[in-house]
Amino acid sequence: MEILEKKVEQLNELTGDSAVTSFLQVNALESEAIYIMREVAAQFERPVLLFSGGKDSITLVRLAQKAFYPSKIPFPLLHIDTGHNFPETIEFRDKLVEELGVELIVRNVQDSIDQGKVIEEKGKYASRNSLQTTTLLDALEEFKFDAAIGGARRDEEKARAKERIFSVRDDFGQWDEKNQRPELFDHLNGKIDLGQNVRVFPISNWTELDVWSYIEKEGIEIPSIYFAHKRKTFLRDGMIWSAEDNVVYREDDEIVEERMVRFRTVGDMSCTAAVLSDAVTIDKVVAEIRDSKISERGARIDDKRSEAAMEKRKQQGYF
Repeated sequence: MEILEKKVEQLNELTGDSAVTSFLQVNALESEAIYIMREVAAQFERPVLLFSGGKDSITLVRLAQKAFYPSKIPFPLLHIDTGHNFPETIEFRDKLVEELGVELIVRNVQDSIDQGKVIEEKGKYASRNSLQTTTLLDALEEFKFDAAIGGARRDEEKARAKERIFSVRDDFGQWDEKNQRPELFDHLNGKIDLGQNVRVFPISNWTELDVWSYIEKEGIEIPSIYFAHKRKTFLRDGMIWSAEDNVVYREDDEIVEERMVRFRTVGDMSCTAAVLSDAVTIDKVVAEIRDSKISERGARIDDKRSEAAMEKRKQQGYF
């Protein structure tokens, strides 16, 4: 990967053509991700692709298609449904699965709540996002999955920057950030002991801009929620929250107004804020992201609970 990056830089200096070098960079990342996908299929008995209906997991699906073409994707998709997802992403999920003819497994956080395994939060900042961990670990155990492919990227958050592409979890699903395997010369070691499983991140080295550039280049369809649209929203703590579907708790003095917004990242409605935008096409989204000085995770309230919020969730078995 480093060699390819150096060659891209050299070509950029020689040609001065940023469009050409950007294209080469995207293809280098694509080749790496496809290699990782194939290594997963070769080294593990029961892999699964974690699918949320968001742009990163949609990109993973396209990469899996390319990795195993002309065969179908050789593993199922798993969605941990909080029950508070944006309707647009659920509709897109079902449409994509039907078009591709792949197996979709859905497990619901509501079931974990009903079974008393987790306790739902209440109040102003309540979210089901962290409750997904228990439902996910139960699903991995139910189907005996030994590798779970996810769309996490190192540029998103500092805890994710620490994690390896093949990230080993113990038999409780926990991650030990101080005990990780080296990954030298793109060598991926999938050997695990009984009870362990691996989280795999094929687009770990991608940035948000890389993902959007790939979506643009490939002409990949994505949920409408990623494009600017009028939506009923309200302001809280300087962030814009959806006021639709009565999922997000709202105080009486938090006034609902219709705004032109889009979502840079898609998670639980109760932890994902919108941004003001007029980007209604992919090329405008790409231009907007290129000029942005704020990370997409800046609109995720679950990352703001503490400095180590993401790392603690990952240690407990989060994506």
